[in-house]
Amino acid sequence: MSAFDVAIVGGGIVGLATARELLRRDPSRRIVVIEKEQRLAAHQTGHNSGVIHSGIYYAPGSAKARLCVAGSREMTAYCDEHGIPYERCGKLIVAIDASELATLSSLEQRGAANGVAGVLRLDARGIAAHEPAARGIAALFVPSAAIVDFRRVAESIAAEIAAAGAVIRLATAVTGIDEHGPSVELATTTGAMSCGSVIVCAGLGGDAIARLLDGSEDLRIVPFRGDYWRLDDAARALVRGLIYPVPDTRFPFLGVHFTKRIDGDVWLGPNAVLAFALEGYRRRDVDLGDLRSALGFPGFRALARRYWRTGLAELARDYSKRLFYDTLRRYVPSLRIEQLRPGPSGIRAQALKRDGTLVDDFWFERRGKVTLVRNAPSPAATASLAIAREIVDAALA
Repeated sequence: MSAFDVAIVGGGIVGLATARELLRRDPSRRIVVIEKEQRLAAHQTGHNSGVIHSGIYYAPGSAKARLCVAGSREMTAYCDEHGIPYERCGKLIVAIDASELATLSSLEQRGAANGVAGVLRLDARGIAAHEPAARGIAALFVPSAAIVDFRRVAESIAAEIAAAGAVIRLATAVTGIDEHGPSVELATTTGAMSCGSVIVCAGLGGDAIARLLDGSEDLRIVPFRGDYWRLDDAARALVRGLIYPVPDTRFPFLGVHFTKRIDGDVWLGPNAVLAFALEGYRRRDVDLGDLRSALGFPGFRALARRYWRTGLAELARDYSKRLFYDTLRRYVPSLRIEQLRPGPSGIRAQALKRDGTLVDDFWFERRGKVTLVRNAPSPAATASLAIAREIVDAALA
């Protein structure tokens, strides 16, 4: 049986950053990172939009606000140190009618409270100066927003921790957890392990691990699929950086937006619809067990009753290129529907409470010698280096 001081379940950017933080504090620690897929960063890390968020959206005092602002600085510093390309292209949050101005002002206040530097309030002329193809009546320009390939960051962290002595086991799924006195015994598909403690950063798979430990049933991971379109190569010049709508503050999603990518590509989206499988990246992907778990959870039924109109609108837009295009064209009127090409999709592992409330902050839970990260969606990639400190603090307390 293999023996380690700490086992980390999950080889996404948060799990890898947590391993790095443990080794930074004590290089002699025996660390293993366990990943069920054949490669690292296979899910949320490898399917997100690649934006280094600034922290303007999140409630002052929340963990998301605090860790995103700190994590954004640390992420760009890490990229500088390791030669990973990124671009501080800035973000426009655009109001297109007067009903959005109060929320835009609220975001401006949040940015100031959270310490987001250099935010500018723009009128229509200012919008055009930053993004000539964009239209709106007012906007916030957030100069600290940047873009990066988070998969490349994750691979860099993995190489760093491996060089420091960490073991990375791919294609290894955890099938059992049993706490025995001073150790935790892990049953996995590639053999048993004995560990002093365990940290679970499993994202979409977090609920399955929590159930092995009788973790709290007051929340459930619900997978929301987000589909993107892409601008064809000739139309990329329409977008210089990041163009976002004023978000609906009832939800932790940011709305359909224009995202310049570090490779020069431009993604349009995502929407947010229930995925019919935890890892269902295509509309036709269905796992009846995952679907029953989501639909059978009282919190999901309460959410669906409360926001069924919003849900139906998202679903219609998911199946209609024309409806998706109509949403995009409100912000970039010169966009033509033939310039849209099919793009990728991602799955957001969003925790939902039993009363139907979407969990709007990071959530950690301790079960004996096991620390569970129960909710870490966006901006977790941006904040990963900062989140890792708090996870390690919780695990070592």
